[in-house]
Amino acid sequence: MVDEFERDQWLARARDGDREALLALFAREEPCIRRMIELRLDPSLRRRVDSADVVQEAWIDAASRFESWCAQPALPFHVWLRLVAAQALTRVHRQHLGAHKRDALREVRLDSRPSISAAALAEAFVTSQTTPTQAVRREEVRTRVLDALSDLDEVDREIVALRHFEGLTNEEVAAELAIEPAAASKRFVRALVRLRPALKALDPGAEREK
Repeated sequence: MVDEFERDQWLARARDGDREALLALFAREEPCIRRMIELRLDPSLRRRVDSADVVQEAWIDAASRFESWCAQPALPFHVWLRLVAAQALTRVHRQHLGAHKRDALREVRLDSRPSISAAALAEAFVTSQTTPTQAVRREEVRTRVLDALSDLDEVDREIVALRHFEGLTNEEVAAELAIEPAAASKRFVRALVRLRPALKALDPGAEREK
């Protein structure tokens, strides 16, 4: 994550027309943007589309729209940048998947922000928690976690991804999803409670203790 004070310094310089400051700021935010895109890139496109290409498109869009954001900074810069990146990802999905699959590009906000699928989030949980020696259990565990995630509301899945895998604060999640911080916090806790039984399967020790 980018230090907030440091981010503000770079932003001040970028607002004054320092293009290098804007480029440096984007470079510092890039790991977070890339992680966001990797979690939401349609699995059928992974062999054809590199996340780095989507990041590049996001940078081009952000650079061209930066002055407009400066004039009306309704969102913090890093939240706005994530939304710009989400729009770039949606555009890539539509270009490659075609109109017949647009219904699959579920949106949380009116600006076409693609949400993470239950399958992608289940894979992220399993990959992050299981080891090579547990590989034979992965399909069983993935199925249990996927079933639990599929029962969650789409926004709740998104909150889990943003908090658990992308490291956003509750306030940042609320701003990105255009909901109240209290609602974001309540939904996160509720989602974790509902997921807990399935997530226990990721801990072999917990399974042996039964």
